Amino acid sequence: MRKGNPSHLRLLAGAASLLALSAVAPAASAQAVLDEIIVTATKRAENQQQVPVSVGTISDDKLNSVMSGGVDLLALSAQVPSLYAESTFARTFPRFYIRGLGNSDFDLNSTQPVGLVIDEVVQENPLLRGFPIFDTERVEVLRGPQGTLFGRNTPAGTISFVSKKPTQETEGYLSASYGRKNTIGAEGAIGGALIDGVLSARLSMKYDRKDNFIDNTFTGEKDAIGGFSETAARLQLMYEKGPLTALFNAHARDLDGSARVFVANAITKGNNNLSSTFSRNSVYQNGQNDLDVSSQGGSLKLEYDFDGLLLTSITGYETADVYTRGDIDGGVAGRGPGFIPFDSETADALPDHAQWTQELRLSNADGERFRWQGGLFYFNEDVTAYGYSYGNAADPRNIAIFTDSRQETKTWAVFGQASYDLTEQLTFTGGIRYNDEEKDFSVVRTLKPGAFPIGTNGTGAASLSDGQVTWDASLTYKATDDINLFTRIANGYRAPSIQSRPLFFTGGANINNGGLSIAKAETLMSYEAGIKSNLWERKARLNVTAFYTDINNQQFTAVGGTSNNNTLINADGGEGYGFEAELELLPTENLLLTGGLSYNHTEIQDKTLRIPVCGGGCTVTDPTVVNPVLGTLAVLDGNSFPNAPKWIFSATARYGIPVSTGEVYVFTDWNYRSKVNFFLYTSKEFYSDSKLEGGLKVGYVSDDEKFGVAVFGRNITNEKSLEGAIDFNNLTGIVNEAPFYGVEITSKF
Repeated sequence: MRKGNPSHLRLLAGAASLLALSAVAPAASAQAVLDEIIVTATKRAENQQQVPVSVGTISDDKLNSVMSGGVDLLALSAQVPSLYAESTFARTFPRFYIRGLGNSDFDLNSTQPVGLVIDEVVQENPLLRGFPIFDTERVEVLRGPQGTLFGRNTPAGTISFVSKKPTQETEGYLSASYGRKNTIGAEGAIGGALIDGVLSARLSMKYDRKDNFIDNTFTGEKDAIGGFSETAARLQLMYEKGPLTALFNAHARDLDGSARVFVANAITKGNNNLSSTFSRNSVYQNGQNDLDVSSQGGSLKLEYDFDGLLLTSITGYETADVYTRGDIDGGVAGRGPGFIPFDSETADALPDHAQWTQELRLSNADGERFRWQGGLFYFNEDVTAYGYSYGNAADPRNIAIFTDSRQETKTWAVFGQASYDLTEQLTFTGGIRYNDEEKDFSVVRTLKPGAFPIGTNGTGAASLSDGQVTWDASLTYKATDDINLFTRIANGYRAPSIQSRPLFFTGGANINNGGLSIAKAETLMSYEAGIKSNLWERKARLNVTAFYTDINNQQFTAVGGTSNNNTLINADGGEGYGFEAELELLPTENLLLTGGLSYNHTEIQDKTLRIPVCGGGCTVTDPTVVNPVLGTLAVLDGNSFPNAPKWIFSATARYGIPVSTGEVYVFTDWNYRSKVNFFLYTSKEFYSDSKLEGGLKVGYVSDDEKFGVAVFGRNITNEKSLEGAIDFNNLTGIVNEAPFYGVEITSKF
């Protein structure tokens, strides 16, 4: 693997210093100051400015605006520096990328290098990750490896969702919205004391629906697909008496709607322009398009205070039942749109899934000069996944090929972290974790009577075991009461993975021979330096971090191609470097401005790595070689990582105008990301140009917040861009959401 260029780090460190100096501004007359941001990046409640981790936070106020109109978690993409998200599964299975590191795999048992945690419980399976956002206090985006405290599969970072907790005060809120395409949303929460001083509760609920709005011109059906109906709820009980605190959380979700809509030959051959016949509101398809998701879970957090020692136990359980079916070719074979050599309709199901987690931690008091915590962690997941391919001689809509995959994963870990104040200004923090994992996988492939002859019946199986140590070390220097400098070195780890999706496997009965792939464990080293500053009498906040990442055995998934299969591969190495800068500014009491900027350079480093290219007639721009068995192979050395924009920029502005009974306000948010390549290889078709999207919200809220009304819009400039593609048998494309406008009424009590 190539060594990183030291000049990159010197350049980025210099840029960070310049950005920090440029933030100095003259004193302002307004008395308002920025609110302190409390995060739990170190599993302790701390001021974000004092944590030696690059953290981006999304507040509840910003969430309420960017999530307007019933959008899903993809709306978080580019809302903080270095965060990107995409999906080929509509309102579930979001794939997150931090600093360019992610996984484009669409299989139901795939592993991701970005950890996702909801209320301190990891959501490992990607189908658990689409749980709606509501009644949320904040979202924390922890950039860089988080292996010490959050475990394996977090080499890129961790996204943590923190719900609002029960209190003894009776309070809550209600909101309702209506918008285009008969989109209806309702959300609310109520909480308060059940037993005075001892027991509190909070019930939160959310409902969203949208009518079908996409016509199918092949069947002649108007408003055939595109809609959904989704309900989610969460109940929390908080018990507090003496040294014991207990928090119970039960939650559930039910989604019935359309899967991601693929449009055949939406991309023009020879470039990435949308075809002249493409429409967001119509398709020409002979396949079905269904998405059904049901998930439930619960957790119990116990804390016991032993006079300065805090014992914490978190037990979690999650389960999901999912079925999704889609027209993969996006059209009708022989009839279009464009040339489609054959029909392809597939489905995936997760009929049996269970995840158990248990964490036990012991820590000392926050105010000590030497602060420490240590613990144990256990994870167990059982997954059954079905795969279906449709089309046989008797009926193109009947099941032709069926696969039954089973996977069990068991993990245990021991970890510890400590911070020591070397002086009043200098603090050292170090942590270490040992993770042990076992994984067993099996798959059975069955051809149904009358199926088109693609391969044979077959079986496959594999088992893996792996043990890894991850660690981190950091120094924090308190230059002044308002400026902290930090440097951090961290080791990240992504567990080995097993993959088999043999719907289109043309080999023999032994699926292990070409139909099953295994990726070795991925490890990386991350080097960071940053500054966190409160400026202008705490009316401005500027944080800048520069980083360099060196990756060994980087896991990638070669998706799609002529077989529409998933194949795990390890690149010899990879490299990433860049910076993140975040600014909050309160120039007047009524005006709040925020901005975020990130640069991420990524590069695959493997001179021998080659993969098959598209099966849909794209124009490959990488160097290629021809293999007598596999056909044309692209040389990947030097390519950027897939779905890794170099530049991300976001900005918001909120201006409030006091009136006699309350406030009239205007909120606008904008996010930009540069060019994104969809696959490991490069082509003239399968990438997205840079994109700028904006939102606007104008409203009124009374002084007591008992009444509020607002009109809002998303994608207000009608940006139309590719968000993804299928490279199977034609130039299939996926586009971003159309402009959306609506009205919202809110009440707090």
